[in-house]
Amino acid sequence: MKTLVAPGTPAALAQMLCVARTRGERVDPALLHPLAHGGSYAVQDATLAMIGPIGGWKVGARGPGQEPACAPLPAAGLLPDGVGLRGPAWRLRGIEVEVAFVLGASLPPRGRPYERRDIEAALALVVPAIEVVESRLEDWLGAGSDAQLADLLSHGALVTGRPTPFAREWLHLGALEATLRFGRRTVAHTVGGHQSPDVGALLVWLANHCAARGAGLKAGQVVTTGTCTGLLFASAGTRVSAGIEGLGTLAAWF
Repeated sequence: MKTLVAPGTPAALAQMLCVARTRGERVDPALLHPLAHGGSYAVQDATLAMIGPIGGWKVGARGPGQEPACAPLPAAGLLPDGVGLRGPAWRLRGIEVEVAFVLGASLPPRGRPYERRDIEAALALVVPAIEVVESRLEDWLGAGSDAQLADLLSHGALVTGRPTPFAREWLHLGALEATLRFGRRTVAHTVGGHQSPDVGALLVWLANHCAARGAGLKAGQVVTTGTCTGLLFASAGTRVSAGIEGLGTLAAWF
């Protein structure tokens, strides 16, 4: 059954997406078409106010020099290695292999912009991650970028592996080797496959964006930085496993 609510305030649109998330329904993206980027971010804020605390963020860009985009990640969707994900919530089962970072110190709003050295000082850990892409929207591909942005950038869950102490070399992924397997079949093997490999620049942008939104980044939050292997879709019943050179492996079941 489709959720039909007239377009309105960010809170009303967020409520519509939250109902869809809870009931496994799908929202007509036309209801979100009036949104521009600023409105989409307001819907994100309203959504997290309804479904629980922020456990992290996702940030990415389509290429070097492109404007990034971001979304907060619900704490309830940060999941451990080996988790089983079954049921109607997992419809798309889009899989991305990513490098994520854990903040050891907060980056609150302040009177001057954050710089790369501030980010380096705040980061504590690096972790391999699998982002599961899901959507609360009908016609997900045709929904438009602002509707997808409002829907937490199509975030479903973030599965994280064993942490490694942060080193600044991890802020550039131009030579990173990553592998994705569905069952025993290797479906992606990339070297330098990240669309925007200077993830340090992404993190600087995110810190300043979140400060401007009024909350800032907080110690303990996880920030994932975009796919290293592209987006592939797993079938129900599949064991998905990922490997990142220097970080190790992790897996999830559908």
